[in-house]
Amino acid sequence: MVFIADWGSVFDAPVDVVWTFLRSDIDHGNSHKGRRNLERQKVNDNTILLSWEHEVDGTWVRFANRLTFHEPIGFFVETVEGPMAGSKFFNYYVPKGDRTEVVVVGEWASPTIPPAQLEEAVWAILEKVYMEDSASLKEYSKSPGTHY
Repeated sequence: MVFIADWGSVFDAPVDVVWTFLRSDIDHGNSHKGRRNLERQKVNDNTILLSWEHEVDGTWVRFANRLTFHEPIGFFVETVEGPMAGSKFFNYYVPKGDRTEVVVVGEWASPTIPPAQLEEAVWAILEKVYMEDSASLKEYSKSPGTHY
């Protein structure tokens, strides 16, 4: 397991727009490229089970995360299936006027990634997800309420 705290990333959108984007199946779901068979199952009013397949080294691998939303503060993620199964982390958002600071704190585990490579793999995933969300959110912010 590896503990990571990622401070300092910022979305160029106010926190209310970030939340609208995050809750949008179509807009937020489409921000992460390379996924297929995306499913979103409501567990209760604040929790969903999100599953998908993603290509890893030429093989399609199933991923699943249980997300519990604590709006407007953030959301908790428990990775229940995939290369990062057993990981638990919290994404939270700090309003900064027209911008929103993004903080990710948690403990990552992996049944398949060697411990010596886990930290580097987590940082790579966090960077990829942030870049995809940031780009999609920028487009979304130009015309909230419309789907692309």
